[in-house]
Amino acid sequence: MAFDWNSITYAISMLGTVAFAVTAVLAIRSKSDIDIVGAIFLGLITATGGGTLRDLILDVPAFWSQDLTYIWVATLASIAALYGRSFFYHRYLFALMMYLDGLGVALFSIQSAEKAWALGFGLPVAPIILGVITSIGGGIIRDLLAGHTTLVMRHEIYATPVILSCSAFVMILNYYPSYRVFGSILCIFGAFALRAAAIYWNLSMPAFAIKAQDRN
Repeated sequence: MAFDWNSITYAISMLGTVAFAVTAVLAIRSKSDIDIVGAIFLGLITATGGGTLRDLILDVPAFWSQDLTYIWVATLASIAALYGRSFFYHRYLFALMMYLDGLGVALFSIQSAEKAWALGFGLPVAPIILGVITSIGGGIIRDLLAGHTTLVMRHEIYATPVILSCSAFVMILNYYPSYRVFGSILCIFGAFALRAAAIYWNLSMPAFAIKAQDRN
């Protein structure tokens, strides 16, 4: 069986979309706090918000407008999370959603950096920035709508792996463009490994960073 990286990344992107939508709906404290329309909206904005912001900045059609599967998958996942909250709150399934979320974040950030690079947009810094925006943009919008502390204001390690992996990928694109595919694989799984470690060991930012953040 031939190695098909595009098919693998598409499958991962679908799993990431499911995880984004499910965790968005589960972020609401109880089922009574949201109806089905609100759940779908929250799931959609979380799953597609970051990529939509990226495409608006790049002045290109929104990614989901060219493949509505993202919309249908996010919608169905949101409905499932709303009516199956107790099922998704099962310890192991919820942990799986967290890891899939981390994998989706890693994939979408590198894909976005590559998209910006291919368009020659704001090289070499903009691809890194857009990678971060794509990976955490939907989550920030979700937290604002849900009335939670936003991702960038939390102590958990979430954006840091994205920044590091996107920076490494941009260096690969700049100095070793012939290794683009291998570099993207390496950076995706590097970012995921860091995020997975943070989830598994409940890692957070160093104390000095937390104190500086609290003072702000």
